[in-house]
Amino acid sequence: MTKPSLPELLHAAVTAVGGTERPGQVTMAEAVAEAIDDASHLLVQAGTGTGKSLGYLVPALAQGERVVVATATLALQRQLVERDLPRAVEALHPLLRRRPEFAMLKGRSNYLCLHRLHEGVPQDEEEGLFDQFEAAAPSSKLGQDLLRLRDWADETETGDRDNLTPGVSDRAWSQVSVSSRECLGATKCAYGAECFAEMARERAKLADIVVTNHALLAIDAIEGAPVLPQHEVLIVDEAHELVSRVTGVATGELTPGQVNRAVRRAAKLADEKSADQLQTAAEGFERVMELALPGRLEEIPEDLGYALMALRDACRTVISAIGGTRDRSVQDEDAVRKQALASVESVHDVAERITDGSEWDVVWYERHEPRGGAAYRHSGASLRVAPMSVSGLLREKLFTDRSVVLASATLKLGGDFNGVGASLGLGPEGAEGDDLPRWKGVDVGSPFDYPRQGILYVAKHLARPARDGDRADMLDELTELIQAAGGRTLGLFSSMRAAQLAAEELRSRIPEFPILLQGEETLGELIKTFAADPKTCLFGTLSLWQGVDVPGPSCQLVVMDKIPFPRPDDPLMSARQKAVEEAGGNGFMAVAATHAALLMAQGAGRLVRATGDRGVVAVLDQRLATARYGSYLKASLPDFWFTTDRNQARRSLAAIDAAAKRAETGEEAPVETE
Repeated sequence: MTKPSLPELLHAAVTAVGGTERPGQVTMAEAVAEAIDDASHLLVQAGTGTGKSLGYLVPALAQGERVVVATATLALQRQLVERDLPRAVEALHPLLRRRPEFAMLKGRSNYLCLHRLHEGVPQDEEEGLFDQFEAAAPSSKLGQDLLRLRDWADETETGDRDNLTPGVSDRAWSQVSVSSRECLGATKCAYGAECFAEMARERAKLADIVVTNHALLAIDAIEGAPVLPQHEVLIVDEAHELVSRVTGVATGELTPGQVNRAVRRAAKLADEKSADQLQTAAEGFERVMELALPGRLEEIPEDLGYALMALRDACRTVISAIGGTRDRSVQDEDAVRKQALASVESVHDVAERITDGSEWDVVWYERHEPRGGAAYRHSGASLRVAPMSVSGLLREKLFTDRSVVLASATLKLGGDFNGVGASLGLGPEGAEGDDLPRWKGVDVGSPFDYPRQGILYVAKHLARPARDGDRADMLDELTELIQAAGGRTLGLFSSMRAAQLAAEELRSRIPEFPILLQGEETLGELIKTFAADPKTCLFGTLSLWQGVDVPGPSCQLVVMDKIPFPRPDDPLMSARQKAVEEAGGNGFMAVAATHAALLMAQGAGRLVRATGDRGVVAVLDQRLATARYGSYLKASLPDFWFTTDRNQARRSLAAIDAAAKRAETGEEAPVETE
């Protein structure tokens, strides 16, 4: 029998999921297959509606080597494991004459820990273990969640938190889960043979396709101890998120609360002298943190340096003390020791990292609004350390010994892939060199006709936005646009404060259009309510720029209040910008403009989610039309029809609203996305 061609395989898989083949999807599948065959790397931009997941899954399943697929969102992981992979595997089986196995793998804390469930949590304040089921009142929300978790433990096959419906609070989940540092290890744990996390790892070892998340991929790269099974092909979906996820995993934090927790846990097992040394160091650190002012620390102040060295040394002493003692009077001593060591080691590692002072790290103080009144004021300060850049780490750890495919709807910024490529540690496209990974970028386009389906309107007549300045003219403009659109508005704001002010103002100005505000309900509920009622508007900040998929007439106006540059006082972004400038580059374009372009491309992508969608993206910031960098930002957005004519924008919105109302009264079905 002749080997089936890639178009044949793709056709079978697309038919099985009930989709429609798109030219872009075929182009993408061929580019992925080529990259895998010649062990090179690929950046592929595939617009919404292309059928991106099958565009990489089909060539991955066809080539027969082990593949890891890493994605940023839970929704896409679920779609891959519950819908796309099962159907594709069945559809390809007659053609491939094999049935590839697939499995999901996440970090340990995502799985129910049977030891915690049955033996309880080592208690911080007193000796012995804390039975959370007895301590929580059965009538309380925590008590009800814990009882439900106990019942669920008897029926679940995976122990995966995301398979628990409805979910439980983070507080409840923390009572029945452990971090990898707190885990006793399968050989030492009484429940090791039944461990859900270990079973997930075993399934992953046997699978041909392993679906995971960016965070676990980052841990695998950074920590050196392999978490993922050996693989020949890595596919990173939602790849525009990868740098920020890896940065998040590589960021360390110290707070007085965290240090005090380590002190309490160590006191149960360490000798009195070691415990006292750590207690004294913790008090010194807390005194320094009470005076901390937010901002970057280009040099570590003397008092902080002394406090961190004292913490580092005290932690070392305690780690030795805990490791060498046995105390039979402590109930479930192994679990108590493991929890204490995990706490003390994490404090030690961050204190040592900042004390060692790598030139590649950025250190800063952050202050959060204090919770719980004056007694807890100190807990509002944290000391953070993050890598200046993760590009070197990614180049070294990601692009060696395997073929890597990075896919997203937004990878091409300002007209090419080089900006995103540089952030991933890649040289300019086509550049040759011993230490430069070989890669190419492919834009497979979108099935949508953007110039006919959407308008990009820039409110050029508005005053240039000043930071935290009064924007009465912007609110007037926003009010008129929402009225013209008949509601149907997703408001994307550059700060939570701006979103709140706009929501408060417009609720009183146009009460006939309900305004939902991020934070007043869970994101899922807000999006559901927004999608259900065309007159409703949804306002919010960062997660809305990327996480909303509402096809049809409920979202026909997407408003951005201003270009989402990073805040000038953002320590990490400003440090990265300064570093580029010191190396002779354009720091503003490399960091701030790239950050803004990525968010704006994601935000504008909320408008057209299906072939029948129509609408307007309104940017209420004149700089997109007047500033030199405006053309770079516009080149990163979908190719909408462009105007700065406010009357044209209102007329178009009114016409789109009228057409949607006619469709609603005629009971025409909204168009579905693929």
